[in-house]
Amino acid sequence: MKRLLILAAAIGLAAATGVIAIVGFGQIAATLGVIGWKALGVLIAYSAAPLSILTLSWFVLEKPWLWRRLCVYLWARLVRDASGELLPFSHVAGLAIGARAATLAGLPGPWSLAAIVVDATTELIAQVGFTLFGIVLLADHLDKHAELSGPALVGFAVTLAAAVSLVALQRRGMSFVTHLIERVLPAAAAHAVEAGGFIGELHRRTGRILLAILLHLGAWILSAAGVWLALRVAGLEVRLVNIIGLEALIGALRSAAFVAPMGLGVQEIGYAILGPVFGLSAEAAIALSLVKRARDLCVGLPVLALWQIEEGRRLVGAGRDDVLQI
Repeated sequence: MKRLLILAAAIGLAAATGVIAIVGFGQIAATLGVIGWKALGVLIAYSAAPLSILTLSWFVLEKPWLWRRLCVYLWARLVRDASGELLPFSHVAGLAIGARAATLAGLPGPWSLAAIVVDATTELIAQVGFTLFGIVLLADHLDKHAELSGPALVGFAVTLAAAVSLVALQRRGMSFVTHLIERVLPAAAAHAVEAGGFIGELHRRTGRILLAILLHLGAWILSAAGVWLALRVAGLEVRLVNIIGLEALIGALRSAAFVAPMGLGVQEIGYAILGPVFGLSAEAAIALSLVKRARDLCVGLPVLALWQIEEGRRLVGAGRDDVLQI
């Protein structure tokens, strides 16, 4: 698995460098000089809005709603997103790290595992709807860009298949989920059986599941609106609906290529191809991609540093074996 991730990261980095070279280093640098700091400042400040919704969508699965735990979910979501975006692992590893952070912050280990699995499932279901919206918008441009219909539909199909599979596998039987947890997260094997029971319990809370899906959908839209606002502040006029469609399809591409750590290459190529379709030049689209990565660094690095400090304290106080237990 490590070799596969290293290979995927190397290919992604080469692809990102290649597409930047094709579009033109000078043009992208010039565009960054115009929009860079303004867009970055807006994205950093605005990130609190979708983060709050994402935290709430995870928190509503809580039983019962213990409001003092809301900060725990906020911290765990920060760690989860930072590790998924910045560490050279897949997003599955990011989920595991998020569950670990929640446990260290006071949530029971089995519950953390169960809640994060179900939350990730509701997020993927919401993304299906968000991606479909992007494809509908893309359809208006297919007369000029017919070659994009195939990849867009493939991305949607992969996202839909992943969401349906996750739901089906979780409803198929908790023994299967337990086995999956033990395989993917060996350090959590001791909690796997109990976590499987919690997953079954969560799936019986239909109202909360639906609420979590709606909140995730709102977070996707809100995040895209933040990108539109950043571009507008930086002086680039693009229709809000076009940016929502662009972000929907970029998100689908990244989900379909989940093996690529940090979406390296996939994100840059996606912006370079889809940006012009939705009214954003290729150089501006790639500059936007780089600004978003800078935003992730500015927000995520302090979070990861604090998380490592907490892990270090745990290591010193409890011994290494205990640290490895979720």
